[in-house]
Amino acid sequence: MIAGTAYRWISTFLEASAAETGAARNTQLAYGRDLRDFTDWAMREGLDVATLQRDAIERYLIHCEAQGLAASTRARRLSAIRQLFRFAYAEGWRGDDPASRISGPGKSRKLPITLGIAEVGALLDAARETGRSPAERLRNTCLMELLYATGLRVSELVSLPVAAARGDPRMILVRGKGGKERMVPLSAPARQALAEWLAEWNTQAAALRARRLPEPRFLFPSTGRAGHLSRVGFYLLLKDMALRARLDPARISPHVLRHAFATHLLAGGADLRAIQTLLGHADVSTTEIYTHVLEDRLKALVLEHHPLAKP
Repeated sequence: MIAGTAYRWISTFLEASAAETGAARNTQLAYGRDLRDFTDWAMREGLDVATLQRDAIERYLIHCEAQGLAASTRARRLSAIRQLFRFAYAEGWRGDDPASRISGPGKSRKLPITLGIAEVGALLDAARETGRSPAERLRNTCLMELLYATGLRVSELVSLPVAAARGDPRMILVRGKGGKERMVPLSAPARQALAEWLAEWNTQAAALRARRLPEPRFLFPSTGRAGHLSRVGFYLLLKDMALRARLDPARISPHVLRHAFATHLLAGGADLRAIQTLLGHADVSTTEIYTHVLEDRLKALVLEHHPLAKP
């Protein structure tokens, strides 16, 4: 009975989260994993989510810390637990909210790993040489040019519909977290790489139609269940490019390229709010972590222009 209640609560909460707040699928999966870990622990302790109290949640957080989980992971799990009990209170499943006053460990604000402009250039050059065929090399070049030109999340990049690329667009429409849409501009190299890959895409689609097979819906199609290149597939592809570019593969990931996009824009003088919009961040505080790149420039600005800094 305890297990049934817990799993029913989690399932209903996740369905409501998807419907009411537009939570992305990856967010729902993360919430589900965190809440399942918490409820499994509670059941091992003989506790029921319908009656457990604040001290139980605090003991679970101590248990997580003893496992060696990072502060950011513990903070995320507490966030999921808070949302679950807030939802349970609102639904009338409980008469109280035992998680409302628990303070978490907080997330450490680590500076993002990023790449220099020359290193990104080496990766772009490597993309043009990575692939078993000319078609694969065109696709890989397009993937990398789009990623660096737009700062898309990897899930946004690999799932781009081909319709977004039609007509030599100056901007493309991207559906991000929670189904939120935004427009991102394309650089001239990205538009050229896109046009070249789209020409090859059209050739492949025509061959499929000739065999009376449906053409793909996605810009980067795959035979997998999703119908497009997977995030893992692109991650592994990027590692191959890093080796070809003589870069440490451990430093290279799709998210590092997203960091490079933001960092290089900011260093070039772009407005923080504009970068927030391009990245699809809901809160500018998420974008502010990139201001570390301005440190040296701001110091020089003060020393050069502040009246009390002059000899």
